[in-house]
Amino acid sequence: MSDTASAATVFRVPFDTLEHFMRDVFLGLGVPPDDAATCAEVLIVADKRGIDSHGVGRLKPIYYDRIRDGIQFPVAPFDVVKETETTAVIDGHDGMGHAIAKRANQMAIDKARRFGMGMTAVRNSTHYGIAGYYVLAACENGMIGMSGTNARPSIAPTFGVENMLGTNPLTIGCPTDEAFPFMLDCATSVTQRGKIEVYARTGKELPAGWVIDHEGRTCTDSQKVLKDLVAGTAALTPLGGLGEETAGYKGYGFATFVEILSAALQDGRYLKDLLGFEDGKKVPYHLGHFFIAIDIEHFVPLDHFRRTAGDICRQLRASQKAPGAERIYTAGEKEHLYWLANRDLGVPVNPSLRKEIDLMRGELGLGHYRFPWD
Repeated sequence: MSDTASAATVFRVPFDTLEHFMRDVFLGLGVPPDDAATCAEVLIVADKRGIDSHGVGRLKPIYYDRIRDGIQFPVAPFDVVKETETTAVIDGHDGMGHAIAKRANQMAIDKARRFGMGMTAVRNSTHYGIAGYYVLAACENGMIGMSGTNARPSIAPTFGVENMLGTNPLTIGCPTDEAFPFMLDCATSVTQRGKIEVYARTGKELPAGWVIDHEGRTCTDSQKVLKDLVAGTAALTPLGGLGEETAGYKGYGFATFVEILSAALQDGRYLKDLLGFEDGKKVPYHLGHFFIAIDIEHFVPLDHFRRTAGDICRQLRASQKAPGAERIYTAGEKEHLYWLANRDLGVPVNPSLRKEIDLMRGELGLGHYRFPWD
C-alpha cells in the first residue's frame, strides 16, 4: 500500500480492544483502576452508539491533554456536601467527570428506588462524556432518567452573537418493551463542539447556519471555527437556528434551563466562569451536572409502562411517511441500529485519530497494543 493510500485509510478497531486501550491510558495518567474503567466504558458506549463526537476521538484533546495540563485531576474526592432522602449535592473537586457522574447518577437511582424519585446535583466536575450513558443506566433500572450539564461557553443567545451558554444537553429517556429504550440525547445548540471536531479531523466544511461570528455571518471553516470558539470570536447557534423565525428561542431557553440546573442548585459556576482561563492561564472548568431518576413502579406496574411507551413509538414509526422518505424513527432507534450493524466491525479510526492513538501509546509505554495500521 502506498503512503498516500495508507494515510487516507480508515481502519476498524474492535470495541473491546479500544476500551481496554483507553482504560490503560487513563491508568497511565494516574486515574484509579475503577475510575479508569468507568471513563473508558463511557467513551466506548458513545462509539458503540455511533456518537463519534464523544468517543475515543475525545480521549486525547479532552482528557489526556487536560490531565497533562493540570486542569483536570486524575484523583479527587467525591464529596457529598448535603443530602436528604431524595436529594444530594456533590462536589467533584475537578476530578474525572465520568466517575463523578456515574456515582452521582447511581445515588439518584438508589434514592428513587426507595422513595420514588431521586435527584443529585454536582459542582466542580469535568466533562462527563455522553449524557445518555447515565440516562441509559436509569432505563436499565426500570426508571425514567434525566441528565444535563453545563459546559464552556459556545452558544449565542437569540438575537446575540457572543458565546455565552454551553452546548448544555437536556437528555431524557425511559424504558420500553422494545429492544432499546426511548432516549433523546442531544445538545441544545444546532450542533456541538464534538461534531465540529469530527468535521475538522476530516477536513470538511460546516453547513451554513451552525456557527456565526460577531457580525452575525455564518462560518463554515471547521478548523478555524474551533479556534474562534476558544477565542470567543464565534458562537454556535441555538437549536432552531438564528432569530425567532425558526424558533431558535426554544433552544436558547432549554440551554438556559440546563445552565440554571447545573449551577444554581449546587452553588456552582456558570456562563463565562466556565471558560477554562483566568488571567490568560488554563484552569479547571468547574462544570456542573444534574441527574434525575423516577421509579416507574411508584406510579404504575413497569410492564404496563413499557408496553404503552413501546406502543407510542411503534405507532409513530407506522404513521404516514413523507414523500421519498424510507422510514420514520423514534429517539434511540438509530443508535440501536448502528450498534447492530457495527458490533462486529469495530470503531472507525481515521488518520488524524490514528496519530493521537499512536502518540498516547508511545508516551505511556503501551506498545503491547497492536492496531490494524501497524
